[in-house]
Amino acid sequence: MRDASDVFPDDLRALLEAQERADREAAWTRLLSRHNPLLLHVTKSVARRSEDSMDAYAMVLEELRADDFRRLRAYDADGRSKFTTWLVIVVQRLCFDFVRRRYGRHRGDATNGNGQSVAAVSRRHLHDLLSGTIDLASIVDEHGKELDAPIREQELQAHLERALGELGAEDRLIVKLRFEDGLTAREIANLIGLSTQFHVYRRLSAITDSLRQRLAERGVDGSAP
Repeated sequence: MRDASDVFPDDLRALLEAQERADREAAWTRLLSRHNPLLLHVTKSVARRSEDSMDAYAMVLEELRADDFRRLRAYDADGRSKFTTWLVIVVQRLCFDFVRRRYGRHRGDATNGNGQSVAAVSRRHLHDLLSGTIDLASIVDEHGKELDAPIREQELQAHLERALGELGAEDRLIVKLRFEDGLTAREIANLIGLSTQFHVYRRLSAITDSLRQRLAERGVDGSAP
């Protein structure tokens, strides 16, 4: 059973229950110290230009503090997801709003350092996982050729996107951090509060098993083209 402090963190509780200004500021500092790496990662993954990411980060802090921490007070520890998962979703939405205000709704498909589409790399990794047995610890960015059979690939990806949308919020976050943002299992564990990198590997295995099952239920053959 999940520990109560894992569902509603002690540092968040201290912040929301603080009566004196000094106590509230001290609690905010402690909470920020604990979750700052996660906030920075999310802002950098959404606002990819360095100057944008720092502006977005400053905006996120301001919005989280606004109206006596109104957004943080909206967190509902209902047991469906951890606070870190909920926080990522809130910060992502704030950052997307920031990017839209600065650049408009359309910015094109983001690319990684090798000029490849981030979304395409993510989908290729997921496709590989669903197509056979892959060592989860050894996944790296692809530099190889494009997939054959584009029609079949498009159909598989459409089914895969729907299956991903049916996952829980924390599972979707783990998939994003691993395959889209390229974080290691150890980095993911540190960011979202899992005990070790091996917990991440086990979660990834369970997630890919679930995706295979969902695809099979749709009559999709996950074998490589």
